[in-house]
Amino acid sequence: MSPLLRRSLIALAIIAALASLFWWFTRPKPIAVVVKEIERGKVESSIANTRAGTVEACLRTKLSTITGGRIELLSVKEGDRVKKGQLLMKLWNDDQQAQSTLAQTQVTTARQRVNEACAQAANAEREAGRQSALREKGFISTSREESARTEALARRASCDAAKADVAQFEAKVNATRVEQGRTVLYAPFDGIVAKIVGEVGEYSTPSPPGVQTPPAIDLIDDSCLYIEAPMDEVDAPKIKPGQPVRISLDALPKQSFAGTVKRVAPYVSAVEKQARTVDIEATFEKPDEPGKLLVGYSADVEVILAVRDNVVRVPTAALLEGGRVLVAGKDGTLEERTIKTGLANWEFTEVLEGLEAGERVVTSLERVGVKAGAAYTAEPEKSGK
Repeated sequence: MSPLLRRSLIALAIIAALASLFWWFTRPKPIAVVVKEIERGKVESSIANTRAGTVEACLRTKLSTITGGRIELLSVKEGDRVKKGQLLMKLWNDDQQAQSTLAQTQVTTARQRVNEACAQAANAEREAGRQSALREKGFISTSREESARTEALARRASCDAAKADVAQFEAKVNATRVEQGRTVLYAPFDGIVAKIVGEVGEYSTPSPPGVQTPPAIDLIDDSCLYIEAPMDEVDAPKIKPGQPVRISLDALPKQSFAGTVKRVAPYVSAVEKQARTVDIEATFEKPDEPGKLLVGYSADVEVILAVRDNVVRVPTAALLEGGRVLVAGKDGTLEERTIKTGLANWEFTEVLEGLEAGERVVTSLERVGVKAGAAYTAEPEKSGK
């Protein structure tokens, strides 16, 4: 081999080596992606509330006296458990009690007058009967008989008037009792006193129409609780009483409780600057399971519309617009594939066509450079996901 040819071959080898090195260092580096193996499992179709729901009591009343006045007696304090009919609060009403005492005295006096007037009426009626017998025998004149009969009728009228006076004074007694009822509060059901506004000696004011005044006593029956949650108006037609739900509470993280839709509001709430919603009520399937709950806890309700078991499912996070996914190919590149989907929720989507169990799809779609045809390296899936 001539020296010239040898030098040419060496030069070509050097150029090829340099080109290989240049390609190696400038080649596109594989993109690290998170992949998830397709498996079979359960997929649910569900909808959730748009804003936080609230734990509510089946019975809750905010009590105020009908009339205003100075608080004379508070027989309970916040946190006390009370029984139905128990006295909670009383305003000063000595004037009304005095009126009641006067009315009762008038009733007693009127009844005595009834006894007197009716006794006189009975005596006059007997006398009229005797006078009538004497006139028939010719011993007295007709005018004498008529006078006796007139006297009997007048006495009977006085008896009836006295009875009417009794009824009038008894009605007055009832009226004073009604007035006294305006100044006292009794528990309408068994419950717990949540809040009291006012102290003994302070003036308690009732809530007139259209004026927001704090109630004197807030009474809650915490033996029966439910969840009230706002659902988007678009989802409202899908919700029916009796559907199963999952209830979660911020106070009890990483737990969920089975429940049932109890009621769907028959109207749409339009809150200013917020989406229109429909309130639903859900009850716990096992009321004792969550333990002691406080009225006012925030809660979320997930209404389960449909369930399918043992179906091919893909993480919902792996879906692109138009029902497309990126499949991690065996050749080290990403392949775009269009699939047909079925039931879906925020976690999993049912795959009807386009994927098989065992294939792997990319879930880290937000990373730069993740697209069909790109080389990839698979990152290990983080535990707990």
